[in-house]
Amino acid sequence: MERQRFRAIDSHTGGEPTRLVVEGVPDWPGLTMEQCRERLKSEADFYRTMLTREPRGSEVMVGGVLFPPADPKHTAGVVFFNNVGYLGMCGHGAIGLMATLKWLGRIESGVHRLETPVGVVTCELSDSGWVAIENVPSHREVKGLMVEVPGLGPISGDVAWGGNWFFLTSSLPGPYHLSEAGYWTDVAQRIGQAVRAAGYPQVDHVELCGQAVEPGGDGRNFVLCPGLQYDRSPCGTGTSAKLACLAADGDLVEGDRWVQESILGSRFEGSFRWLDRQRGSILPKIEGKAFIMADLTVIADPEDPWRLGF
Repeated sequence: MERQRFRAIDSHTGGEPTRLVVEGVPDWPGLTMEQCRERLKSEADFYRTMLTREPRGSEVMVGGVLFPPADPKHTAGVVFFNNVGYLGMCGHGAIGLMATLKWLGRIESGVHRLETPVGVVTCELSDSGWVAIENVPSHREVKGLMVEVPGLGPISGDVAWGGNWFFLTSSLPGPYHLSEAGYWTDVAQRIGQAVRAAGYPQVDHVELCGQAVEPGGDGRNFVLCPGLQYDRSPCGTGTSAKLACLAADGDLVEGDRWVQESILGSRFEGSFRWLDRQRGSILPKIEGKAFIMADLTVIADPEDPWRLGF
């Protein structure tokens, strides 16, 4: 094994980090992002483990590999992942990707189409760096699922798709403060285990929904991700799932804005348009801004016993 080097850009969106590999990526021309995801799993999982595990990364980090798009009319393709596996879409990561491409001088302000394993998303980058993402179609799958959670009792919530699968519950409305992150992590972990045991193994994100804390907010969430780390941002796919539930219940009108806070108090602005009212399918729009933190070369020395992470 030779020493490996590749270039990565670190950004954060609402406090949630993204590490994107932009040079030294596999040469797999013409593949869809779903196909790239499967090949990463089977042939090059070291990108994921190096970037999102110690000693080079951490469990908080969301990583991604930038690929040429399968459709040359699109701007880029990406596969996102975390410390335990691969993601369908990542809202904060897509915002970070737009900031990264701007930092690299590869794009200008305007509309860009981004290929992901679960579909194409449209991203509009403003001159100020603000990014608006039209995510993949989202919907609520199950309303009012009741699960019995050890130590908490019966918890009711909805199962929804926003680019990843979520269980959203308002049964424990918080408020969610950073000082209590450990407590809410434990609570959300127990809820997720109960939901999967109830027959919904696809649900790998738990979203606790409460009232906003800051003026001008509409809600505050606590999102537990598959690697048992909480999302520092308001979670783009989680906000998309929330919008689908609000739309299905008639609690948010098409085109109106929903301001979603994270446990840090960072914000995403969300809105939607209907795709199919009868089926409850919406096209959510998530708006936010990312900041570049580092431009680095990642090195894997063949003599390093922890080159693949632990």
